[in-house]
Order: sequence, then structure tokens, then C-alpha cells
Amino acid sequence: MAMRRVARLEGMAGIGVDRMGAAADAAGDPEILRLENLDTDMRPLPAALEATRAAVDDDAANSYLPFPGHARLRRAAAAHVSRLSGVAYDWERQCLITAGGLNGILDVLLALVEPGDEVVLTDPIYIGLTNRVRLAGATPRFAALEPTPDGWRLDGDALRAALTPRTRALLLMSPSMPSGAVIERDGWELAAELCEERDLWLLYNAAMERLLFDGREMLHPAALLPERTITVGTASKELRMIGWRVGWVVAPEPLVPDIGLVAISNVVCQVGIAQDAVAVALEAGDEDVLASACELEARRDVLLEELAGLPVIPPHGGWSLLLDTMAMGIEPGAASERLFAAKVAATPMLGWGAEDRYVRFVFANEPAERLRGMGDRVREALA
Repeated sequence: MAMRRVARLEGMAGIGVDRMGAAADAAGDPEILRLENLDTDMRPLPAALEATRAAVDDDAANSYLPFPGHARLRRAAAAHVSRLSGVAYDWERQCLITAGGLNGILDVLLALVEPGDEVVLTDPIYIGLTNRVRLAGATPRFAALEPTPDGWRLDGDALRAALTPRTRALLLMSPSMPSGAVIERDGWELAAELCEERDLWLLYNAAMERLLFDGREMLHPAALLPERTITVGTASKELRMIGWRVGWVVAPEPLVPDIGLVAISNVVCQVGIAQDAVAVALEAGDEDVLASACELEARRDVLLEELAGLPVIPPHGGWSLLLDTMAMGIEPGAASERLFAAKVAATPMLGWGAEDRYVRFVFANEPAERLRGMGDRVREALA
């Protein structure tokens, strides 16, 4: 029987990480540097691990209810976003718990966009975000980040040029995946101005917002645009709780019922045994997260030292950085294959934006001592 592909999947592709991860697993070689996937070797907060173990024996954790998430976690998530943004959010009317941050992103998009609407993202960007825009029936449009020797910069002219009469929302992340680009105050001020001017929503992916390098201070966009900002957070990156699959949406009150309706029609409920653990980690404040940011910055510095002289764009935060292999005359897919032969697993950024130029190195899953000497492997592979 001939199969017709549904329209919503047009333009969508896999993220490539699974293929690289499977190849590295199959090789079974401990010398391979695992830089292909956003995993981490940095353990979650010990108190969060203890809370997870305790929840296994808690009957209340083995339930579909309450659909918006456990009260303790909703309080913690709303308080967390309120503290970082300076906006007072009501945990009962403005906060929902989701089965991970990307589940939250999709829930929000399904509640916001109509078929034919457009959503603007920076470029390069995580393909999982553009895929979710497409799943929701909208079209992604890209505003190119400017790569400079000192790092990425949000190009205000590119952001303005990406807007059309069909634009419904900006979907912005800072630090962004896979680039590590950080939106500075002038960028957020421009985004707020454009949202007011064009009657747009600002969907803020806050997955890595405190993982900042070089003394940067975070600015939450809701501080500038409280009535139009929807914050989606996750335990996966900052709290290093990937397998717990817990996220949160904090939004203006009129939107929350529709987002909640999508949520129970989509994944139904969150991971019960994970929610108290995430609440514990959020209630702990910034100390643990900032310590992990310092470790990530140290690893980034080793990588930048190892890759000095190559077309690498320094990240200002996050878990990864990009090497422009096209500037070296090598397509990303071919570069990834050559790197793998040199025992460096790195995913090519095929479809991660408007251009296929980059290979990504994730530095969250390898300690600094393992990263030393990597530069020789990379230069030999890509000579």
C-alpha cells in the first residue's frame, strides 16, 4: 500500500544525535570522546536523588492526578521564575508542570498558533524546536545569529527582517542550543519592543538561563515584557535531571487554561516519582547550578584552548560549542565521520537552522582532563 506522508511532517528531519550515539555505543571504545549528545556526567543534587528514591514508595507519586502537577513543585517553579524575573506569579493560576521542557514548548505552541502562522527563532537552533513549530502547524522563520571571534551576537536587523504579517511568536532561548549564544540586554529590549509593536508572544526557553560564562548576568525577558512572556523551564539542563522528564510553564493567566487543556490531551500527566525531587532542587536556590556553570566554563576554556586557530565560535553559556567545518572546506557530515575515525564523536548540525555549516561539540559529558589533547585529534582528522 502506498503511504502518503502527512503534511505536518514536511520539512522535518531527525536530529542526528541518536545515530552518532548508537555508533559510539556500538564501538565500545572507552577512548572515544562522547561529545555527540546533551548528556552530562555531573550528578544532580544529592537531596534530589534522595527525594526520588523516597517517592518510589509514596502512593501519591503513582497517580495521574493532579493534572497540572504536584502543588509543591508548582509552588517551587512559580517562585523560581518569580525570583529570576521579578514578576510575581501565582502558582495556582499561572504555573503548570509538564513532562519535560520540550513537552512544555509543544503544549504552548499548540495553544498559540494556527496553521499558516509563523514563529521566529534564532539560527542556528536546536532542530527539536523547529520540528515542534512544524508539528503545531506553524512555519519556522530564522533570524541569523552573527558569529564573531568573541562569540555569537543577536543581529537586530536579522530579527526584524524575519518578521512578517503572519508572525505569531518569537521563540527565543538564552543560552541557546547548540551555539551557546547569550541574548544580552539590548537583544531582549529589541525583542520586547517588537512583541509590543507587532502584537506577538515571546516564548522563552529557559532551559539553560543560569549557565552563563565570563561573569555574565542573566536578564529574564519577563522583567521587560511580563504580559507577553511565556517561560518554559526544565530540570534537564541546569538541574542535570535529564531522565526525570519534568518541566514547567509559567505564563500570563489568560493562556494557562488552554495550555493545560493541551497538556492533558497530549501527555496527560508528568512523571510522578520525579516531581518532589525537582521541587527539592529548585528550592535549593542557585548555589548548585552556579557550581555546575563554573565547571562547564572550565571545560569550555579547555576546548577553546585545544581548538585555537580553528573556526570555532566561543559560547557564552550552555553545554556546547560549534566548529564551522564549511569554513575549512568540509561538509559537516563528512567532518563528523572523519572525527569519529579519530575517536571524537560529534554530531553534524544538519537541518539545525537555515545553513548546514557546523559540527557540535558537547562539553557537558567529558571532564577537562579527558578533553586535553583533543585538539590534535581534530586537526589530524580535518587536515
